[in-house]
Amino acid sequence: MNTNTKVINSMDNAIDTSQEGTREDYSLYGLLGYPLGHSFSRSFFMDKFAREGIDAEYHNFELSSIEKLPELLAEHPNLRGFNVTIPYKQAVIPYLNDLSDEARAIGAVNVVKIKSCVHLTQLSNYKLIGYNTDVIGFRESLRPLLQPHHRHALVLGTGGASKAVCRALDTLGITWRYVSRKQQGTTLSYADITPALLNDYTLIINCTPLGMSPKTDAAPDIPYEALTPRHLLFDLVYNPEETLFMQRGRQRGATTKNGLEMLHLQALAAWDIWNSNIQPT
Repeated sequence: MNTNTKVINSMDNAIDTSQEGTREDYSLYGLLGYPLGHSFSRSFFMDKFAREGIDAEYHNFELSSIEKLPELLAEHPNLRGFNVTIPYKQAVIPYLNDLSDEARAIGAVNVVKIKSCVHLTQLSNYKLIGYNTDVIGFRESLRPLLQPHHRHALVLGTGGASKAVCRALDTLGITWRYVSRKQQGTTLSYADITPALLNDYTLIINCTPLGMSPKTDAAPDIPYEALTPRHLLFDLVYNPEETLFMQRGRQRGATTKNGLEMLHLQALAAWDIWNSNIQPT
């Protein structure tokens, strides 16, 4: 990745993980995205650090452009890794040296590990490695709710988060169809979601920001009147605790779940990546 090498090598003097004397005396982690007013990650990790006596901090890095990433890294030489959220899960990839197989297959990254490589030449003494833990978080949060009839899923939205969801569904043996505003190829439009279709597709996953605080009066445009107690509605949104999408499903007897547990699970998986010798595979 020649472009990546240029971007990363331009900051080698600022981020030299072999020169500990020039670094802060604590480890720094963070969240990269824009905007970040709705994020839970900082409080989650700061609580974890305090509870477990970990000498580290977690910052929100609200970048208006992904092009500012090299500058951010240069300003924080003690940064050991960071989470990635909307809108940079795909845009961050050209800035990375390597990807896990999972991240490469999905085409989206939500965890970046900054790996010291002091055995390499002075101009290449660290690497940025991308991972995706959304698959783990979603799959393990969904799994306890699944019933034998949940064999077909509608995935609302086609962004980076939806790609991780579909990867998880594949591992669970659940077939899926994308739903977007416009029908294209095998992707359905919202107008294509009929009561007859919902007879077969009893798992519906919202991967869009519709309903997220502060715009809590929004919800995906599906025929809620066709929902039944056989349906399972999973919303990746976690703020508010119950979105309008979930509320309308619950009123029809459907099982509902938000994305908070998924976030907890993927955050713990990120911590394992940052603090282990896991290699991208």
